[in-house]
Amino acid sequence: MPEYLAPGVYVEEVSFRAKSIEGVPTSTTGYAGVTRFGPVPYTVGDVSATATEPRLITSFTEFERVYGSLYPLELAADPGRVAYVAHAARAFFNNGGQRLYVSRVFQTEVADIVTGARKPVDDYIAQLTVPTSTGAAKWRARWPGADGNVLVDTQAVRSKNMAFKYPVVAGDILARHTWGLQVKNVRHGAVIELTLPSAEVPPQKPLVGNDTLVPARLYVVKVDADGKQTFVNNAGVEGPLPEEAGVQAALVELKVTVYGADNRLDAVNELATHPDQRRYIGKVLELNDPEDENALVWLQWAPGADEWAPASLAVGLQSADKRLAGGKDGELPGPDDLLGQEADPDVVTNKATGLEALGEIEDIAIVALPDAGALLSKDAVKAAADALIGHAEKYRYRIAVVDGQANSSLTEIREFRGQFDSKYAALYHPWIEILDPLFPPVPGVPPRKLLLPPSGFVTGIYARNDIERGVHKAPANEIVRGLTRFEININKSRQDVLNPEGVNCLRFFEGRGNRVWGARTMSSDPEWKYVNVRRLFIYLEHSIEKATQWAVFEPNNERLWTNLRRTVEDFLYVLWRDGALIGAKPEEAYFVRCDRSTMTQNDLDNGRLICLVGVAPSRPAEFVIFRVGQWTADAKS
Repeated sequence: MPEYLAPGVYVEEVSFRAKSIEGVPTSTTGYAGVTRFGPVPYTVGDVSATATEPRLITSFTEFERVYGSLYPLELAADPGRVAYVAHAARAFFNNGGQRLYVSRVFQTEVADIVTGARKPVDDYIAQLTVPTSTGAAKWRARWPGADGNVLVDTQAVRSKNMAFKYPVVAGDILARHTWGLQVKNVRHGAVIELTLPSAEVPPQKPLVGNDTLVPARLYVVKVDADGKQTFVNNAGVEGPLPEEAGVQAALVELKVTVYGADNRLDAVNELATHPDQRRYIGKVLELNDPEDENALVWLQWAPGADEWAPASLAVGLQSADKRLAGGKDGELPGPDDLLGQEADPDVVTNKATGLEALGEIEDIAIVALPDAGALLSKDAVKAAADALIGHAEKYRYRIAVVDGQANSSLTEIREFRGQFDSKYAALYHPWIEILDPLFPPVPGVPPRKLLLPPSGFVTGIYARNDIERGVHKAPANEIVRGLTRFEININKSRQDVLNPEGVNCLRFFEGRGNRVWGARTMSSDPEWKYVNVRRLFIYLEHSIEKATQWAVFEPNNERLWTNLRRTVEDFLYVLWRDGALIGAKPEEAYFVRCDRSTMTQNDLDNGRLICLVGVAPSRPAEFVIFRVGQWTADAKS
């Protein structure tokens, strides 16, 4: 009860209604697998990549910028491997998906067969040494992969003449007119270039554009507590600038242009080379928190104690070679690599990997492994499917879309399906053929085609179905977009065999196109036979859990029970009204009980509040049956 200690008028806010439940998103999808580039945890020496969580992608263009293109991967044991995750992402967005998280899996080759030790990730990261007079800097690709072998062009950008002298001002306690030549609008650590007409015969002229930086003409600005500037030359000597007629001082900044794969071009301007500068190159282009979170490269450099180091770095970056080298795509990961590892609770830099990284993202409701069906053996395919199904069961509020192997016969796909029993997974068959987008059609030349696993297409259809109709609608009898044909033609007699066993078929119908023609889970429990029923309950359970957290530690009495009961009933009423539940009246569609009949005194004594919720989900009309017979009408008189 609130305290009232002093006389006065107290205005308090109270609520006279039940709290509402907001439905959780159901169309957000997560993939784990191999990509050409992108975030992945690794450590090089004492440097760890920490900004490696799966990225939220909302278009295929964004996917290409973060994770690379559709071009094949040059893996050590599987050169020219199809980039299945990239193609799955493309199919996902083509089929109506809108939100996709991608967890990149990167595996290095085995260095020691006996111990199983693997090569360091550093061997797969493109880099370029930048010699300077104060040590060596390095351009490094931010992530391992052949796409890191980029061109980096660093150009000098010179300002106009910024030299000036303070005038004599009466009462100036700093006597700034005695400071000599100063430079406008620069901070401590700025690099300036001096032009002295008397220094050479013929006289020096100001350098322009990207003219080569000359160390003897460069100075690094130092600023003391009063704002007085002194200058350090390439010999490490600090002092004032020489004063003579016609002297000019230009601020030197850098422009870095990165030429990436697939005609990607990134440009970063107005870069400085000292940590005290607002746009310090080591901050703007750093590993973990760059200005552009999708930057291709980062600069590894420690300035040290040398005060002329910023100028030395500018000279080295401008004159260095342009091409980074050494980036490689690594090895094909196995099922354990795709599953990944949980984050280390004791070492903050050891991030979660693979599917476990997706487990940390609460919004994900659909998961898939586009690489799994194309692993090198049947045992590996089965193990990867086990890992995916286990992940969905572990995190409860998501469903796994499973791929079989390519070229699976009727017997092989039945055998594969028979190895699983889970209400959190669904299997789709067969694989899907598309025109290879990397080879545009040429007149007179047969178009090149690719076989892709169905998971990318199906997860997009799940998302489209949720957005357009709702999670209660079975994601079946939906058109599959962006294909030429299915790998094999499944007719009714074949589906008569596959459908009862929980294999969802993809079929072509003359005049109706290519469609998903199945909506069953991989469960033997008839209560959870249908995908939409399983996903509806996932939606209900997750929404109720998230929206009722306010009830924890509230007084466990009739007032709380009534409030919770009304909250859940209001939520279920909306679902019934939208057609997710069957029943002519709300009381036929659901019930909510939260009272003394659901809790014993022992429950109350141990802090337990138990609310029973029963719903009648609408199941799909999988078999639409019309019974037609002859009828003889009565003769009219």
